[in-house]
Amino acid sequence: MFKLAHLSDPHLGPLPAALVAELLSKRLSGFLSWHLNRRRIHDMKSLQQLLDDIKAHRPDHIALTGDLINIALPGEYENALTWLTALGTPENVSLVPGNHDAYIAAAWKTGFPRWSAYCAGEMRLPGLVSPTDLHPFPFVRLRRNIALIGVSSAQPTRIGIAAGWLGREQIEALHKLLVHTRERGFFRVLMIHHPPVPGICPRRKSLLDAGELLPVLEKEGAELVLFGHDHRRHHLSLPSQHGQIHMFGVPSASLLAREDTGAGWNLYSIRRQEGSWLTDVLIRVLDSETGRMQTLKHFQLVHSGMNELAAL
Repeated sequence: MFKLAHLSDPHLGPLPAALVAELLSKRLSGFLSWHLNRRRIHDMKSLQQLLDDIKAHRPDHIALTGDLINIALPGEYENALTWLTALGTPENVSLVPGNHDAYIAAAWKTGFPRWSAYCAGEMRLPGLVSPTDLHPFPFVRLRRNIALIGVSSAQPTRIGIAAGWLGREQIEALHKLLVHTRERGFFRVLMIHHPPVPGICPRRKSLLDAGELLPVLEKEGAELVLFGHDHRRHHLSLPSQHGQIHMFGVPSASLLAREDTGAGWNLYSIRRQEGSWLTDVLIRVLDSETGRMQTLKHFQLVHSGMNELAAL
């Protein structure tokens, strides 16, 4: 049994102090949005409750699908590193970034490398571009017979745009990694920030090259795809040539509990049994009435297409 926790979009607050010069950019709109609205939505007490709940379930690994910060202030990257260190070691936590993490191009280039240990891959195939601190994607991290594959849809964009894209080079590399890990018999978990299928978000917030990613997934398959970004729960299913792909989106990990939504995370308990992969899915949410974390759903997935050749 391998227990994988999935959370996303903590949007860590409060914002650190900023110089006036640092706000003379797209940051100004994000700064105003935070103070006028988002700071009332993203509640650090709710986030702590969620983290305590994850810890109580004792996962073997944590998958974090982006948007740790808000407007890419230098102090936000440092604060997020402190928070990541408290969440777990790079051995036990895997991270892909979100659009807010790449809010400003210059800050992204200097800030994101501070988190690079949480994106360090352990499998590289011949012919793939060598990873760097800023572009380690796609990465593969092997934990027992689980392959955690991370891609980055985080891109600096202009005001009002929260879209992302992978790019041809990253999609081609992902294709090779999906083939290789499938042939070796790994349970493949793809991590991405933006929802990987069209229609979930408006175009200005969507994955712009989802149309190029989906044929790869349909051909090579993946057992789970984990995403965040739109702060809602999702469970989607996509057929592939190697079995059904189950895609899960989680709400913001710091979302204040309301009647119809609140902070949430998922736990996937993965095991092999009689030639199949089985995944028990536990969906945990912050209940608006009790103010406590509770189970919303608990169900099992049976995955077909298992290759018996490999296991760690």
